[in-house]
Amino acid sequence: MANKDLLASIDAFTRTHGMAESTFGREALNDWAFSRDLRAGRRVWPETEAKVRKFMTSYIASEAQNAA
Repeated sequence: MANKDLLASIDAFTRTHGMAESTFGREALNDWAFSRDLRAGRRVWPETEAKVRKFMTSYIASEAQNAA
């Protein structure tokens, strides 16, 4: 269930920002196959999920600062 929620968040993020999933994985975790592996059932540790969510939040904040 948590993987589905995380994957949905990643999908929304990449669509919103026009970012390829491989780019997202590489920038968030230095793992270009992260989203693909997540779809295939990869287990995600809480620390990894926190890192991914922090990346998304920081990216949005950074983008907002650049637009201001």
